[in-house]
This record gives sequence, structure tokens and C-alpha cells, in this order.
Amino acid sequence: MALYLKRAGHSVTVFERFEEAKPVGSGLILQPTGLTVLADLGLLDDMLALGARIDRLHGADASTGRTVLDVRYDAQRGHRFGLAVHRAALFGVLFGAARREGIAIETGVEIEMLDAGERPILVCANGRSAGPFDLVVDASGSRSKLRRSAGSAEAPRPLVYGAFWASLKWCGEGFDEHALLQRYDKANVMIGVLPIGRPEPGADKMAAFFWSLKPADAEAVRAQGLDAWKARVVRLWPQAEAFTRQIESFDQLSLARYGHHTMKLPAGRKLAVIGDAAHSTSPQLGQGANMALLDAAALSHALARTASVETALAAYAKARRWHVRVFQALSLAFTPFYQSDSVALPFIRDRLVATIARIPPAPQFLASMVAGTVIDPFGRIGIEEARWDFRQDPGHDTTR
Repeated sequence: MALYLKRAGHSVTVFERFEEAKPVGSGLILQPTGLTVLADLGLLDDMLALGARIDRLHGADASTGRTVLDVRYDAQRGHRFGLAVHRAALFGVLFGAARREGIAIETGVEIEMLDAGERPILVCANGRSAGPFDLVVDASGSRSKLRRSAGSAEAPRPLVYGAFWASLKWCGEGFDEHALLQRYDKANVMIGVLPIGRPEPGADKMAAFFWSLKPADAEAVRAQGLDAWKARVVRLWPQAEAFTRQIESFDQLSLARYGHHTMKLPAGRKLAVIGDAAHSTSPQLGQGANMALLDAAALSHALARTASVETALAAYAKARRWHVRVFQALSLAFTPFYQSDSVALPFIRDRLVATIARIPPAPQFLASMVAGTVIDPFGRIGIEEARWDFRQDPGHDTTR
């Protein structure tokens, strides 16, 4: 967002709560939606050089080996693909670009509230004030304190299931370097391996490894011991030992908690709310970072096309409304099939849904759902989808 604004000629300051700006988390998939925004920013080649191209998502029942999920990007359109990246890679590319643009970044600043007015002022935790500003953009995540200034004091509804995540060395034997692979035990266990390329140039290739569980059960799992947990993983997915043997302590596993909420109007007086602060949900459809990138592009282009901040905020909210609502609803509907205590839903998933998913137009619909294009997100925000003209490695010439 800061890059877009700076390049449009605005004076921009980023306030960061950490003492040092740094990435948090493991891996994610940049979908054609997010990749198109990075292309719009001129950063796609930098990202492609670090990530791992993903052509399909495959899931199987842990006990029978039956395929219950098989989504291929090219089922919907030509040469679309996903790009799995370490969060450090995405952070590094964006942060490096921001530094090159000379964007002011103030660290160690915890924003507590917005003092609304003709030109709003930010009130910090230490009593300091910053501003006034012509526009405040809230990109502070699902625990945002500022969205109440846009009339939304509601906190995200906690989802029952979260996950242990780890970033580990990539081990290719028995794993597809161009696929997200998952194993399911009913709906209460999901194990995943996602190749995520390199966190930075010259580093070793890595994988994101995850295991779904209820955050409330995390302490009990730790109490049973690391060996017991690893044995359970390997019993369900023997090939996963290539990754579990790299885990020597629970300290290597980050516990992710998820919540669901959608702001009806992601804007207030001189305030725009983007990313997880405006809409957060389970990572089941892999849309979080991509939705945030689309938000940034939409707000940027709205500001460029309109005569006032107020008009731009209304245009931004309108441009993102239906895409956000559709994918929030899809995520909420599909998550219980893969992360819940239900007995019936995984039975339906493994037998009925898995069969229907192979019959056209279901493969095309699933591909568009994963790609983030069930409804067109591009025209509404003023950009064109990047053209995917290659089938070789991501580091080569890609788009026209």
C-alpha cells in the first residue's frame, strides 16, 4: 500500500509495532490474484525468483490413500499457477522496494486509536500523537484497534481449529515440488507439505509443514511429548518422516490461531481498512495475502481515479465488496469439511464431493475458487490480470 501511494506522489509514513520490521509466519500461496498485483507493482520477477510454482493441490485420506481433493490451476484457464513463498521472501521483496523508494518507516510504534477529525491524528500507546494525515490506512491485522473508528468494534469470531506450522528444509523424495500435498484423518487432522522456495536469494529451498489442531489442545500435545506427536504424524503419513525428523523441539512449531470476520464497510472518515483488519478467515482457501494485495491495489486505483478521499473510499469499498463477501462465504462453508469435529462432513467430502469434483464444470469451479477468480476481482479495481505465458521454472521470463 505504501509503495502504491508513494509512487502516486503522496507523502507516506509506515508505523510498525515491532522494534525491527520483520516477517512473521511460515509459508503461503500467492494466487493469480496476488501475483497480478505484484506485477502491477513491478515486483513479480523478484518474487518468481524466490518462490515455488504450484500447479495443483492434492489431498488424500490418510488411512486409505483415496484422493479426496485434486485441484489443478489449468483446469480453469490456460497457464495460471500459484506461487508458494516463504513469508520472509514476500516481506523481503516488498520491504526492499519500500526502502528503495525512500518510504519513511517508524518502528516500535503501537497505535492505540484514531482521533478522527478533518485531518485524523494517530494516538500511540506511549501517549505520543502522530499526524495530522489526509488518510490513514489500517493494515494492522485481525486484532486491529483502529477499525472501531470505521464503526466496527466486533472482534473476529475464533475458529475452533488452528495449526502447528514449521519452516523446514525441502526434501524432494516422495513429494511433488509443484504441489500442495495434504493428508486427512476425518476432519480433525490435516497434515500438509508445501514447497515454498527460498526465503532469500542464495538460501536453501524450504517447505512449510503444518498439522491442524485445536489451539486449546496444544498444551496437551506438548505434554505428551515430541516423540509421541511425531509418531502419530508418521503413522498417518509415513513419507512425512523426512520433515518430522528435522523437528527437534516444539519451539520449532508456531501455533497459528484463526478467526473469522468481515467488515460491512471497510472505511470510515479519512480511514481505509485493508487486509485481515477488514476481513479474516481460515487459510483453507489460501486467499489471505492475496485478498490484502487486492485491497491495496483497489484503494490505490480508487484514489487515482477520484477527486477526493471520501469519494475514493466509497469507490474502494464498492470495488472490493462482492469479491470479499463471496470468498469469505466460501471459506466459511468449506472449512468445516477439512477442519472440524464433524463425522458427517468428512464422509460427504470423501465420497460425494470427491466424486462430483471430477465432473465438469466442478474442476473449473474449484480451480477458479483456489485462484481467487470465481468472480472477476480485476476489472472492479482497475487492473488487468497478468498473462501467464510460460510453463518453465518461475525464474524465467513470465508475463507480457
